[in-house]
Amino acid sequence: MKNILKKIKFLPAAALLLVAGCEDLDLVPENQFTDTTYWTSVDKAQTFLNTAYSQMQKSQYFFYNEALSDNAYNGRGDNAGAASIGAGLYDPSLARIKEEWKDRYAGIKTCNLILENIDRVPNADAAVIDRMKAETRFLRAFQHFQLTTWFGDIPLIKKDPSLEEATSITRTSHTEVIQFILSELDAIIPVLPKNTQLAAADRGKITAGAAAALKARVLLYEGDWAGVVQVTEQFMAMNYGQYSLFSSYEGLFLPQNEYNSEDILSLQYVPQFRMWGEFFDMAPLSAGARLNALAPTQELVDSYLMLNGKKINEAGSGYNEDNPYVNRDPRLTGTVVYDQYVWKEADGSSHVIYIKPGSSPGNATDEFVQGSSATPTGYYTRKYYDPQHLTSLNSGLNLMLFRYADILLMYAEAKNELNQMNSSVWDQTIKALRTRAGFTDGAALGFNSALGQAGLREVIRNERRTEFGMEGLRIFDIRRWKIAENVLNGYAHGAKFGVSSIDNGYLRVNLRAFDPAKHYLWPIPRDERLINTNLSQNPNW
Repeated sequence: MKNILKKIKFLPAAALLLVAGCEDLDLVPENQFTDTTYWTSVDKAQTFLNTAYSQMQKSQYFFYNEALSDNAYNGRGDNAGAASIGAGLYDPSLARIKEEWKDRYAGIKTCNLILENIDRVPNADAAVIDRMKAETRFLRAFQHFQLTTWFGDIPLIKKDPSLEEATSITRTSHTEVIQFILSELDAIIPVLPKNTQLAAADRGKITAGAAAALKARVLLYEGDWAGVVQVTEQFMAMNYGQYSLFSSYEGLFLPQNEYNSEDILSLQYVPQFRMWGEFFDMAPLSAGARLNALAPTQELVDSYLMLNGKKINEAGSGYNEDNPYVNRDPRLTGTVVYDQYVWKEADGSSHVIYIKPGSSPGNATDEFVQGSSATPTGYYTRKYYDPQHLTSLNSGLNLMLFRYADILLMYAEAKNELNQMNSSVWDQTIKALRTRAGFTDGAALGFNSALGQAGLREVIRNERRTEFGMEGLRIFDIRRWKIAENVLNGYAHGAKFGVSSIDNGYLRVNLRAFDPAKHYLWPIPRDERLINTNLSQNPNW
């Protein structure tokens, strides 16, 4: 797939047409792609399908969605609307709201044009066309899922609309959209190949496993626990392909391990052809960053357990506030850069990152200074740092949207919600993840039935947080759990570099606000409703 994606660079006309135009549901002149002179070969159809792949998700959203949650803080500008949304200071005119709507409907349009025209390709292998249609239907379902997750009721677009239809269409109920998505996934899973059936040149393409993983996530967000169990058990039985946890948590996010056993579906990037560069504003300055815009919070850091399996504020944990990063879940070191972190490079070299004010014996580049280019929270990010990066930390490293760890955690959560968590389920899921992470203490690895359903729920939810920290999933979890008003109201904090009389010395970096009466759904973009008065608005917007 990386070889295929190189062709994207030869698509300036198509790409521009697909994202330009008057309005979101009628973006391009249809004769550009419905003319029979275009649909003359499978290669041309594949080129168009590559465009649909490229529209699936932005790297900026992948990373900055963390700052919409309590895991991170966007302290420089308003990248992807993270500062405005995190602080609850936004309305239907916010650029991120408009872009999310526009970009995803652009992707839907691309998919509909493919589905309505690909059968024109002459002398094509029917199996190849069917597979391309299945990939396209997945991408269309994915775009609708993202839209309905943010906005609730949305226009369900099953075919490319006319101009009149695009400016008069109404919103479809969330329930009907979800039913459509699930029916599409059910239809395409038998058509798509398993990961073991992919040629090396096709790695990165949508597989049966990817479609099943999306189905499980849709069911998870809907709280259909029995459905989640059914899909994930089939997944774990390898009915959709061969998957397993990769041996190293840290190595999971390194370029030499792309397409590993855990990777179900990733955003595809190619060095020099299609790259992302968010780490230029996330890494330590001494590692080549220009400033720090997206920084992990103290709340995320505090969620990582001690090696004995206890929370840091739990009796007998052994936590030392003056030496807070020792004997912690190793996933902390794989995700967050903290004071006196040993930063390693691909050539084997390393240097110490000094962040605490006054702690540096010489190089103070990374030290926290209020209002400087350094981290606003006292933390930087390590996960997804590409040691093989190009200039300005540009990277061609793939970004995983679905990985096998999520299948295990979805299974664990669903089994617990059905009150069916037991030592067998625990060993398959939480124990397996913690063992891979580096836990060895029996208390951390063993199943504790005394916790009960509520206690195990807390454990599983925290496991999701620490397993997927800085991967963009936390905001969706706290919204579906309906705890956003609990974790997104009040101050987000940074390291203990502040005044001791305020929050025990932990930095107050951002005052958050979340109104459960309105913020669980984003508002329909103002510009869309000005053009199409049939689009209703979400409550209290």
